[in-house]
Amino acid sequence: MVDANLHPFDAALTLTPAGTSSFIGRTHPAYQNMVGPYGGLSAAQALQAVLKHPALLGQPVALTVNFAAAIADGEFRVEVNPVRTNRSTQHWSVVFTQPDASGTDSTVLTATVMTAVRRGTWSAADLAMPEVPRPSELPRSPFDGRPTWFQRYDMRFCTGNLPEQWTGAAHESLTQLWVRDDPARALDITGLAAMCDVFYPRVWLRRATPTPAGTVTLTSYFHVGSAELAAANGGYVFAQARGVRYFNGYFDQSAHVWSEAGQLLASSHQLVYFKE
Repeated sequence: MVDANLHPFDAALTLTPAGTSSFIGRTHPAYQNMVGPYGGLSAAQALQAVLKHPALLGQPVALTVNFAAAIADGEFRVEVNPVRTNRSTQHWSVVFTQPDASGTDSTVLTATVMTAVRRGTWSAADLAMPEVPRPSELPRSPFDGRPTWFQRYDMRFCTGNLPEQWTGAAHESLTQLWVRDDPARALDITGLAAMCDVFYPRVWLRRATPTPAGTVTLTSYFHVGSAELAAANGGYVFAQARGVRYFNGYFDQSAHVWSEAGQLLASSHQLVYFKE
């Protein structure tokens, strides 16, 4: 039973143990996309399965999620296993399955996670946060008529909102926005993992054409630990994404997420399928 007082995101992360290395998860109506759930939520659920495993070593450093098929509304089974544990690093395999039309369990998502015990070292960032207006200076973007997951985020665009007119004219693919959970929620690693996928497909902005598109694989690298995330204190994060190369039905886009204070929190890269 899910606590009705939980934040919708935490309710969606609820996993019920179903064996030594298995859980039962569910899709959540608050995070529905056009087809299946919001991919950022699925990424967070995969990471949550690792975080809940009793053999966990350290904290997440990298997450790769492969969206093998659309996840149907309802329950899915999660198998999570540490495939290699070293002195300070650990490598994980995660698989989501659901019954197909014949009732046979079928893989709908795979993921790999690397966790590590971080030790204090020299640290720096070569990529600085751009100079942009503060979130209080920007209006919240309305998303009436959009899939429900948009309503779970307070988004304030600096540039690169959805095209106002689908004219087919070429545009710069850069999007910059402030974003936080709605209702507000203290930022943690699962919330950060979800926000790495908060961008709509770059091809929509690049071409101003409403073409079908969907993420195939998403990799995120986390540059902070739990203490640094706690310092973000549930405020906005600044997120930036740009398309890279569009070719024969697939394109990639790179993204970065900073704290409101300007600390780089995560980098991500994803490959997206699109149709003409």
